[in-house]
Amino acid sequence: MSLQTTTIDSPASSLEAEIASGWQPVCHITYNRDAWVKLLQPPSEYAFDEARLLCQESPNTWVAWVPDCGEVLLDRSDFYC
Repeated sequence: MSLQTTTIDSPASSLEAEIASGWQPVCHITYNRDAWVKLLQPPSEYAFDEARLLCQESPNTWVAWVPDCGEVLLDRSDFYC
């Protein structure tokens, strides 16, 4: 006797996959100087996973300070929205 496994491809799951494949995260949060943000990936294994925003360098980049690392240049995609 063999066990058969069937996969049901429901319309909802294929719709979810289609939406997820074309999804582009967009951040509408306005950040301010001195705000703390959570980093997606710390700059080193010994650095903190949070950074304090110092000043905005361009519409998409910030100069930030990371404890145990120092000043870094962060793109908006480097931290949580």
